Amino acid sequence: MSRAEELWERLVRVVLSRERVGADAYGHPGIGIAGNVPSSLANNRDIDEILRAADEIQDEDPNISRILCEHAYSLAQNLDPNSEGRGVLQFKTGLMSVIKQKLAKKEVGPIDRSQDVAWLQEFYKLYREKNNVDKLREEEMKLRESSAFSGNLGELERKTVKRKRVFATLKVLGTVLEQLTKEIPEELKRVMESDAAMTEDLIAYNIIPLDGPSLTNAIVDLPEVRAAVSAVKYFRGLPKLPVDFLIPATRNADILDFLHYIFGFQKDNVSNQREHIIHLLANEQSRLHIPEEPELILDEGAVLNVFLKSLDNYIKWCNYLCIQPVWSNLEALSKEKKLLFVSLNFLIWGEAANIRFVPECLCYIFHHMVREMDEILRQQTAQPANSCNSESGVSFLDQVILPLYEVVAAEAANNENGRAPHSSWRNYDDFNEYFWSLHCFELSWPWRRSSSFFLKPKRRSKNMLVSGGSQPRGKTSFVEHRTFLHLYHSFHRLWIFLFMMFQGLTIIAFNDGHLNAKTLREVLSLGPTFVVMKLFESVLDIIMMYGAYSTTQRMAISRIFLRFLWFSIASVFICFLYVKALGEESKQNSDSVIFRLYLIVIGIYGGVHFFISFLMRIPLCHNITNQCDRWPLIRFVKWMRQERYYVGRGMYERTTDFVKYMFFWLVVLSGKFVFAYFLQIRPLVEPTRDIVTMSPIVYSWHDLVSKNNHNALAVTSLWAPVVAIYLLDIYVFYTLVSAVWGFLLGARDRLGEIRSLEALHKLFEQFPGAFMDTLHIPLSNRTPGSSSKQDVEKNKVDAARFAPFWNEIIKSLRDEDYITDLEMELLLMPKNSGIISLVQWPLFLLSSKIFLAKDIAVVNRDSHDELWERISRDDYMKYAVQECYHLIRLILTKLLDDEGRMWVERICEDIHASIVKKTIQVDFQLSKLPLVISRVTALMGILKEVKTPELEEGAVKAIQELYDVVRHDVLSINMREHYETWNILSKARTEGRLFTKLKWPQGAELRAQVRRLYSLLTMKDSASTIPRNLEARRRLEFFTNSLFMKMPVAKPVREMLSFSVFTPYYSETVLYSMSELQKKNEDGISILFYLQKIYPDEWKNFLARIGRDETTQDSELLHSSNEILELRFWASYRGQTLARTVRGMMYYRKALMLQSYLERMTSEDLEAAVSSNEATDVRGFELSPEVRAQADLKFTYVVTCQIYGKQKEEQKPEAGDIALLMQRNEALRVAFIDIVETSKDGQAQTEFYSKLVKADINGQDKEIYSIKLPGDPKLGEGKPENQNHAIIFTRGNAVQTIDMNQDNYFEEALKMRNLLEEFHHDHGIRPPTILGVREHVFTGSVSSLASFMSNQETSFVTLGQRVLANPLKVRMHYGHPDVFDRVFHITRGGISKASRVINISEDIFAGFSSTLRQGNITHHEYIQVGKGRDVGLNQIALFEGKVAGGNGEQVLSRDVYRLGQLFDFFRMMSFYFTTVGYYVCTMLTVLTVYVFLYGKAYLALSGVGETIEFRAKLNKNTALSAALNTQFLYQIGIFTAVPMVLGFILEQGLLRAIVSFVTMQFQLCSVFFTFSLGTRTHYFGRTILHGGARDQATGRGFVVRHIKFSENYRIYSRSHFVKGFEVVLLLIVFLAYGYNEGGAMSYILLTVSSWFMALSWLFAPYLFNPSGFEWQKVVEDFRDWTNWLLYRGGIGVKGEESWEAWWDEELAHIRTLGGRVAETILSARFFIFQYGIVYKLHVQGTNTSLTVYGLSWIVLLVLIILFKVFTFSQKISVNFQLLLRFIQGLSFLVALAGLTVAVILTDLSVADIFACILAFVPTGWGMLSIAGAWKPYVKRLGLWKSVRSLARLYDAGMGMLIFIPVALFSWFPFVSTFQTRLMFNQAFSRGLEISLILAGNNANTGI
Repeated sequence: MSRAEELWERLVRVVLSRERVGADAYGHPGIGIAGNVPSSLANNRDIDEILRAADEIQDEDPNISRILCEHAYSLAQNLDPNSEGRGVLQFKTGLMSVIKQKLAKKEVGPIDRSQDVAWLQEFYKLYREKNNVDKLREEEMKLRESSAFSGNLGELERKTVKRKRVFATLKVLGTVLEQLTKEIPEELKRVMESDAAMTEDLIAYNIIPLDGPSLTNAIVDLPEVRAAVSAVKYFRGLPKLPVDFLIPATRNADILDFLHYIFGFQKDNVSNQREHIIHLLANEQSRLHIPEEPELILDEGAVLNVFLKSLDNYIKWCNYLCIQPVWSNLEALSKEKKLLFVSLNFLIWGEAANIRFVPECLCYIFHHMVREMDEILRQQTAQPANSCNSESGVSFLDQVILPLYEVVAAEAANNENGRAPHSSWRNYDDFNEYFWSLHCFELSWPWRRSSSFFLKPKRRSKNMLVSGGSQPRGKTSFVEHRTFLHLYHSFHRLWIFLFMMFQGLTIIAFNDGHLNAKTLREVLSLGPTFVVMKLFESVLDIIMMYGAYSTTQRMAISRIFLRFLWFSIASVFICFLYVKALGEESKQNSDSVIFRLYLIVIGIYGGVHFFISFLMRIPLCHNITNQCDRWPLIRFVKWMRQERYYVGRGMYERTTDFVKYMFFWLVVLSGKFVFAYFLQIRPLVEPTRDIVTMSPIVYSWHDLVSKNNHNALAVTSLWAPVVAIYLLDIYVFYTLVSAVWGFLLGARDRLGEIRSLEALHKLFEQFPGAFMDTLHIPLSNRTPGSSSKQDVEKNKVDAARFAPFWNEIIKSLRDEDYITDLEMELLLMPKNSGIISLVQWPLFLLSSKIFLAKDIAVVNRDSHDELWERISRDDYMKYAVQECYHLIRLILTKLLDDEGRMWVERICEDIHASIVKKTIQVDFQLSKLPLVISRVTALMGILKEVKTPELEEGAVKAIQELYDVVRHDVLSINMREHYETWNILSKARTEGRLFTKLKWPQGAELRAQVRRLYSLLTMKDSASTIPRNLEARRRLEFFTNSLFMKMPVAKPVREMLSFSVFTPYYSETVLYSMSELQKKNEDGISILFYLQKIYPDEWKNFLARIGRDETTQDSELLHSSNEILELRFWASYRGQTLARTVRGMMYYRKALMLQSYLERMTSEDLEAAVSSNEATDVRGFELSPEVRAQADLKFTYVVTCQIYGKQKEEQKPEAGDIALLMQRNEALRVAFIDIVETSKDGQAQTEFYSKLVKADINGQDKEIYSIKLPGDPKLGEGKPENQNHAIIFTRGNAVQTIDMNQDNYFEEALKMRNLLEEFHHDHGIRPPTILGVREHVFTGSVSSLASFMSNQETSFVTLGQRVLANPLKVRMHYGHPDVFDRVFHITRGGISKASRVINISEDIFAGFSSTLRQGNITHHEYIQVGKGRDVGLNQIALFEGKVAGGNGEQVLSRDVYRLGQLFDFFRMMSFYFTTVGYYVCTMLTVLTVYVFLYGKAYLALSGVGETIEFRAKLNKNTALSAALNTQFLYQIGIFTAVPMVLGFILEQGLLRAIVSFVTMQFQLCSVFFTFSLGTRTHYFGRTILHGGARDQATGRGFVVRHIKFSENYRIYSRSHFVKGFEVVLLLIVFLAYGYNEGGAMSYILLTVSSWFMALSWLFAPYLFNPSGFEWQKVVEDFRDWTNWLLYRGGIGVKGEESWEAWWDEELAHIRTLGGRVAETILSARFFIFQYGIVYKLHVQGTNTSLTVYGLSWIVLLVLIILFKVFTFSQKISVNFQLLLRFIQGLSFLVALAGLTVAVILTDLSVADIFACILAFVPTGWGMLSIAGAWKPYVKRLGLWKSVRSLARLYDAGMGMLIFIPVALFSWFPFVSTFQTRLMFNQAFSRGLEISLILAGNNANTGI
């Protein structure tokens, strides 16, 4: 072979081989090209297995390996002769290269391929003999039956793996042989058949091996599983299947085979749902009882429960549409028929793909398919159903799902990747809601493709100014128009209430608080206000429905117009009556008939409305009105009052719950309105009266609007900030009340009772009993004893049961490197197996207690009782003394015989007698106790070692010395009473035979007791600080605290609810590679170095765990592949990686296995078990087949790695890491979307498959299911679509949604079965459908920013959600880690919503949907999971921007509208203020500053400020102070901090809470919260106006790198900097032209909050930027920023590279005509500056004509022309450079001369020049903003380049204004030091070396 060919072969092999450390779970190197077969080869599983076998036997027989490779090549060639599939050509080329390599390596000549078959047959026999196949299975079964787990725990696993590997290879060899030849010798054929029978458990399966029963998986032997399998078998009523319909020989036909045949479901879908249904049935049966032999029959109750749960949505759909379900009588339905219906329902769901988001459509499909099936059953002939049959065959996917998918996909394609208006295309909800009316039956069955429902839209117009395109079918029942009016439309009751209360309070205030007849008449004006606002709501109904009139039900449209008509008439009538009544009042002697009529009308309307509202709060009344629906009047009233949808019916709560949240809101509203009246409204009455009645005022500008209108603008400027605060302060009062309420709830639930190590130590003896009461299954014989002895026995049993669980928790902490080996030894609890009668506690409780007790005894001069009382003051000292006594007695008794044992018994009897007589200090010389202890210690030190003759001799000597000390020094008793015994002992001692025969301690238990006694006697140091690691402390404290909290009783594992954990993953970090860990950033810091400094103790523990010294350098670890892998995992477990999440979630399985293993003893055998040391022996529990089976039946973990297939093809490291995780976690399943390119009729086709894989015995992926999809599944938002495709692979009654940046802990996993029982507990009128779970944010220690984010998040997920669930009943699903009622949600659209953009916050829509569909969401805090959060300012800002944008989209959504409409008033307020209302209040906080400052600017610039403030005395106005103070406190996060502080107090204690809060203030948390305020306001407002919300990848790494100035400027320029500069300009205008009676101090007090906000917005990104004030960094930043600013963009240039590209990106969100108009209106505010300031110039004198303003525009135009002259393009002017320079110089000189002449000859002053700058700068920005909004038109006018040049100048100017202060501060080194301390204070407090990190000094890392 030539050199070139060799290099080519090597290259191909490297490309096609898999790069992976360790290759597979068993250490086999990953060679060859197995695992890289293209998915486009239809039979790739067979080819892959052949190639794997070839790799396996390569070293054994290269010739056979060559034969297998050639056969694989021929299979690939037959499948795709033309190599048209994706990757096929490369695969064939690579495979051929490998074959050539194998041929080249052969030393012999040409190969005779005719001998291939003979060689294969011979090798088959040799391979069997070599691996001793006949004995393999026998050895494994013997080992399994013997339960020999105590020795080598991995032996059974290795035997099983070896057998599977050998038989897998034999299977491939046999298959290839059969394909190559039919002439196989009979003897060999019999052997092959026998071997094939042994490979049945190699058939791919998920959990339950149904198609190929496993010989090693005990799950198939569980009675409940066998009963479930039996239940779905083919029953007598089904027609016989055709003979040619293939069914595996390993199982019998069942009802799913029947459905498979008649409807053409996919084979893998049928297999998947077969397991799913059997899994559900088996688990439901196990909750009732376990079936018994011989007849394993499934209970009717189990079937009925699954049937009702699965088809509940279908039944409700039928009831809603008033149609008969497919069964006429449910009671008459047989068990088999129910299972048939359930199976069909799940098969439809399993293959529905994206249509799963359209649940009522699935009900429609099910309804008709059952009718078809019934017809086939009636005919008793198995035949394909008409709806799924076509010329190409029977296919449910092609005939039923594909037409639906195509129209949904066409609509999704028309949304222009989310840029199109929501109103112009149909989303998933629109399609689903079509099936909420009987019109859906117009679609017929099979589908009537000509229906308008199936019409696909035309592509939208490219002209972005024109909204909408050609749309054949409108929206359904709701249109998501992009407008702020949705806030009023959805929550009109709130706004009407607030407006009417404001009106009422204002009327009372203006009547000076007198409640007389006049006041009453004016208050009654609320009647017209109410009906007019209701009229406005009805007008909005009409407007908002535009776009859906053609498709909405006529009844719904009729209701809209009837309501409009009703409120129009009511408005006119009520207003007319009120006006006439007021007119009558003004007349003399009027009898007020009309006024009385008005009162009657208002009274009747209000009374009826209140009565109906009150009645609807009572469940009984709800039921009565539902029964009265047949009465037309009742139905009409209900229909008019509230819209009726399929969802949102019965939105009421239990009366007691209603009273609770009503009381909550009455408290909030009381505080709010008292504050509003006394501090906001009443103080403004007198100033308002003064301003209104004020004589004409002289204006300093040309007044256009203020003449003859009572100074309306001045009044508006006065009231506007107060009104803004009035609208927002309700949230402030809500925050305060909810914080207090949540604090009290937490205290009631006993949170925070154990908040320190001291409390943990003190209460430890209560833990076993608490554990048995909460986390252990109830035991019948565990009742409080009637005597102290029985109590001791009970405590002993409790401790014995508690010990294995506690010890596993401690071991998990050690495995995670949180504690040292010594700490683990101290924390472990003895088994308490009954060897002594006392409870033995962990050593960390008893450490040093013996020495303290000894000292007390030695110096004691008191009586016996007083001595014991002093020792007993410390319980653990008492326990240590008692245990030492009993252990010494036990060990000496076991050690000695004859005379020796007699001596021990004699001494013990004497001690006991002295205790009874209370003469211990008389009978024994306690001062000699140290001698005794030293002798016992010496003896135990010898006995704990392995026996040797020398040690045995030493032990004899030690015990003799002990005898002498006790006999001669300690004993003071009268020996005559037992003279004979002492005489025998003395004689034996004299003769030297006493203690000469010792029984060296044997048995693990006795040896453990010897070691324990030695430790008790030698530990002098206290263990009060054990464990030292803060995370270990926190976890143990929370776990032990939760033992005392109320939780449901634990069910045995076999009876618990089953559940899945579900994690969506895209392309985030799975496992850090060594290159990533060692790669240094620009500061010279690597991730590994950073982690070593952040977690120094954990790094030392890691080194100890892998057997290394703590001084080991990193480079020393790189020589071992195992240590490299361990290092990668150690680092990954401290980041936000998928590896950390998988490890945490797999603790569920480990916990279930431990619990199941320890429950094998019944309660009746408990005492016997404890005494026999069996109940608590957990060695090898993870290898028990029965335990593994039980855990697998109850727990499934699916990670849906959307692009895993693509990552594998591209050889991405993430793919290898995911495979590695599967190898290390056998229960882990990975789902992904596989894209297969095939050719059909010469045309390339792309097919999409949803696949599930697991790791096989070779460490490779084993495909379990592959289900074809109708097309690309990503039609909507990525994450919910990713979840949706994989949810079919989940199992169980519940599913926990876990993000890939979460963690879990073993001790928390023990509580999962308790949590699942909450589904069956009383939580209100409806059972729970989502269980909320507490989170612990584990990223809080990284930096001060991370700490702020962590504390804020912790406050919300604990105290906040606690109140939302109880009493407010409005908790939603806010992401993870909530536990869903799985069947409830999968039959109602899934666990999230996926419509593009509108559902960008997909998680919360699951909560909306669950609530609307009569679900119930609860919150539980006795269990927690870990959660990572963003740790850098940019990460946090991107995340908050995403959430705020998502909330902006929620405002437009139908879910929020319906919840706002259908909740009762108080629950509606709870919902509003905890979702979108929070962001509205945030925006109002910012708007308050704007309103206040623009009001002040108006007063200052108009010239009336001084007059009004002087006359009306506004300067000392209480209302304005109250408003500004409230705004400021909200702005800086004080009200956010209240729940946080109360949470700290509850869970950390008062002192630590105060310290934490003060520390946060010193770390400038107020700056951070103010900055976040701007982020939320910007993205929320912009999303509602323009859209553009998107899911941004925030990054989850460790942020200690310096962020460049240009990057910060890009991110925050428009959201913060522009607005910050605007506020600064307003403040300068107020300072320059405003009037303040109080002078500077008054100005400061009024504007401090505004200055604080502006400066926070401008400088926070640099204040919280690592090394932000380091001079060298600042210089580099300036260079980088200028390069970015001046670099001209172009095609393909990104915003990170060029200012021009970035500017275009910033304008991209303005797309619609409405958006352009809104932007123009908002930008008009910038022109106010110029209009006001030009009239303040000295040059114009007192002239207030419009001419002055006009002249200012001429000046501005001249300036723009000058700017254009100086920035003229050099490219264009290349031919007249000299002329251009002459013109520029002349222009400069003329401008300078003109300015000088103006200053000298006119009144123009230097101050005027600066004032002009102040005037023209905002005007220029306003012009730029408007030009950007109308960019297409400006481009057509040819002005865009000029606009862009001006915009660049503005950005350069703003950047410099920010940069200069940063540069100035960076001159002073102490500023950088202070900033580092500020950002990383927590790290310093834990002894971290951040200064080294930021300096990049990593000399000690060894890298």
